[in-house]
Amino acid sequence: MPSRKDSLIVNAQVICCAADSYTSSTKMKNHSLPQRSQAHKATFEPAHPVRFAAAQRSTWVSIVINLLLTFLQVLGGFFAHSQALMADGLHSLSDLLSDILVLFANRHGNRHADANHPYGHARVETAATLVLGVFLAVLGVMLLVAAAMRLQNPLALQTVSPVGLAIAIVALVAKEGMFHYMMAVAKRVRSQMLIANAWHARSDAASSLVVVVGITGNLMGYTFLDLLAAAVVGVMIGHMGGKLAFEALAELIDTGLDAEEVEAIRNTLLTTPGVLSLHDLRTRKMADNALVDAHIIVDPKVSVSEGHYIAEAARHAVLKAHHVLDVMVHIDPEDDMQAKPNAHLPNRLELLQHLANRLGDQSLLQQRLVFHYLDGKVDAEICLASDQEYAQALQQRCDELVKSDEIFRSILVLRRL
Repeated sequence: MPSRKDSLIVNAQVICCAADSYTSSTKMKNHSLPQRSQAHKATFEPAHPVRFAAAQRSTWVSIVINLLLTFLQVLGGFFAHSQALMADGLHSLSDLLSDILVLFANRHGNRHADANHPYGHARVETAATLVLGVFLAVLGVMLLVAAAMRLQNPLALQTVSPVGLAIAIVALVAKEGMFHYMMAVAKRVRSQMLIANAWHARSDAASSLVVVVGITGNLMGYTFLDLLAAAVVGVMIGHMGGKLAFEALAELIDTGLDAEEVEAIRNTLLTTPGVLSLHDLRTRKMADNALVDAHIIVDPKVSVSEGHYIAEAARHAVLKAHHVLDVMVHIDPEDDMQAKPNAHLPNRLELLQHLANRLGDQSLLQQRLVFHYLDGKVDAEICLASDQEYAQALQQRCDELVKSDEIFRSILVLRRL
């Protein structure tokens, strides 16, 4: 089965935060929904109409074919005395049930994001894949056990009617055709769930091939081969179900992307102009998409707006080069994994009063000051409209202050011209 990363879909809404701050307006913007009337909200509208329509159409085709094959194989296997053909018929029945599950998941998984699901409903597909995988695994074990029990009584084995072989060949051709049709659709719309369903159809074709071989051997005098084929079909169904369930479960517990894709995203962020370094890069899968969180480090003395611009540039770079649903870009002025924490430092109002008291100049409260919280201390910039002589004298007093102050690391006095 192709890797999950090959089916990731570019459909991204990115949240950027600058200078370690998240404003309530930003949060509301990223979680708000378009204004719609109540009547319009009640009408289903898929987030990806083309993908939704293709999935619906291909799944209905599969439903019709599997419904016909189920009746043909189960009834044919019963009257032709073929346990393998009946097992394959139950396999077709499982396909029919899984197709119905796919229809449900495709409809609900394509709904737009809402207040309770700000990232959308894509994991409905993942949950459906998990249910399908568990069902197939249980069915496979049951078929294997049933075949094994019948093999314990060789005298009860029966010769299969040639009609059973004809039905098995028809089923083989139909399922192989379904695989190619569904895979073409899945690749066109890039849907992981449809790809999984297509490979499920290929496993069905493989099981039908085993049935053809088993019935042929039975007709040649090796009567046990029909039951042996039924057991092999059970193993194949169980294996595929276990694989699908494991992959879906890994996604539900937020398993990250593979190392190669993570490294590619890292390189994209690092090559964005203004990004000095990167840490705490995290990824997780979400159905056909990926979610990315990253902390990027920029020059600590740039303005908040420039930091936000760099974050926006990093966002667009990732969206353009990779298949992701959402990216959280967090701006850091320094590597907070290595630098001393700043949370214990006073807030702006307290810093202003502390500085005015230490310098004995309350007029500083009316000046423009810029504070930089870095490595457990504060760098300050005082912007004055005063004459040069006063600015030089204030700079000397500030230089003396930082020698003994526990809060300020440096203070720079600037004159506005």
